[in-house]
Amino acid sequence: MHQPIKRIGILTAGGDCPGLNAVIRGVVKTARRHGIEVVGFLRGYEGLVDPVSYVPLNHKNTTGILNQGGTILGSTNKGRFAATVGIDRHIRLDEELLDGVKDTCRQLNLSGLVCIGGDGSLAVAQQFHECGIPVVGVPKTIDNDLSATAFSFGFDSAVACATDALDRLHTTAASHERIFILEVMGRHAGWIALFSGIAGGGDVILIPEVPWSYEYVVKKVLQRERQGKRFTLIVVAEGAHLPDGTLVTREGQQQDRQTRLGGVGAQVAAEIEDRTGRETRVVVLGHLQRGGAPTTFDRVLATQFGAHAVRLVIEKRFGEMVCYQPPSVCSVPIVEGIRELRCVDPASSVVQAARALGISFGDEDPQAVVFVGAAAESDRSLHGDNSRGADSRGDTQEQDEEAACLDTLRDWPAEIVAASVAAPTVGRPSVAAPTSPPAAMPPVATSPVATSLYGR
Repeated sequence: MHQPIKRIGILTAGGDCPGLNAVIRGVVKTARRHGIEVVGFLRGYEGLVDPVSYVPLNHKNTTGILNQGGTILGSTNKGRFAATVGIDRHIRLDEELLDGVKDTCRQLNLSGLVCIGGDGSLAVAQQFHECGIPVVGVPKTIDNDLSATAFSFGFDSAVACATDALDRLHTTAASHERIFILEVMGRHAGWIALFSGIAGGGDVILIPEVPWSYEYVVKKVLQRERQGKRFTLIVVAEGAHLPDGTLVTREGQQQDRQTRLGGVGAQVAAEIEDRTGRETRVVVLGHLQRGGAPTTFDRVLATQFGAHAVRLVIEKRFGEMVCYQPPSVCSVPIVEGIRELRCVDPASSVVQAARALGISFGDEDPQAVVFVGAAAESDRSLHGDNSRGADSRGDTQEQDEEAACLDTLRDWPAEIVAASVAAPTVGRPSVAAPTSPPAAMPPVATSPVATSLYGR
């Protein structure tokens, strides 16, 4: 007969993100209903060994933390338990360190240890499991790059932050007719850039999974210029390689830590400004994406993860991690969750939808080729050989309409013509040539419609 579970431990490791406190609250409330005590270890895995640092968790010190960002237990992604170095290389922990963790669990009479973390932190949890420590994993990462779960909490909050930034950049970019580049987190996966780029009305999205070139990015900028949109929003994932394959990292890398990405936005901005001659600014969101209150989705997901983590401990299903496989929260072996990164599939429906909207990924759009080919075939089927040169005739027709407009302007009052020429053309609709000069035109009519400036 199994001994009843009396006490479990919990810790938050790796980088912080919105939703960590919601998991802690979910674990404490669920455990309390089963008569189980909970102790929280401070500063991640570091609190497990000398000097051991922990605090009892109860309804008093976990009340009101559901909507708080960060973690009340503290966290760290460096130190003695840094098991991931470089880009994605995992290393074995020292055996004496693992023995120290075993001693702590035995001395505190822990029946289970809930470890909340990303791929690096869960790699440590897997090593705990392999040496006999009763561990359960909870996936946490804003990067959304764990292969066993459709979404991890923190991701939705990070996307909301990046989307809000794009909303704000849109108005200032349009007002000053600038190109803006927003660099977002995500490490070697482009999920944040992809989702925020679509939600925030981005024009170009550059992600690690899709090779890109400056030529196609500039082509998109010039295409928008021809449409009268003299501003462009470009979202760049921090892990997006440059066209020559270079991965941009920060200076002063430490050998015992993961590679610190960052700086690709500035390099892309400099190159685009040099090629186009247009003023280009870059904004790096950085840790703003990790802070703040969790979104509703992240609160619900994190709370579910906490409750189901306690269930795994009660059922003694150690070595497993909770995961979200819509519509259910279930569990898989931790090793399955960290085996490989879950990256964006360039052929996925979300990428196809973005391309259908006209969003550029800095490469040749296969859908554009298909659409153009289908349109040409349809035109030939309707008109036969007479359809040949239809595109050129369309261009000629536009030129004729423009010439007619210029001829008519010669009869207009000089002050009206001057105001019309001086007014910006952003969002100006294409209309037929006027047949006669207006009798009068109020001064306000010479200004562009305000709302047209911000047309996405």
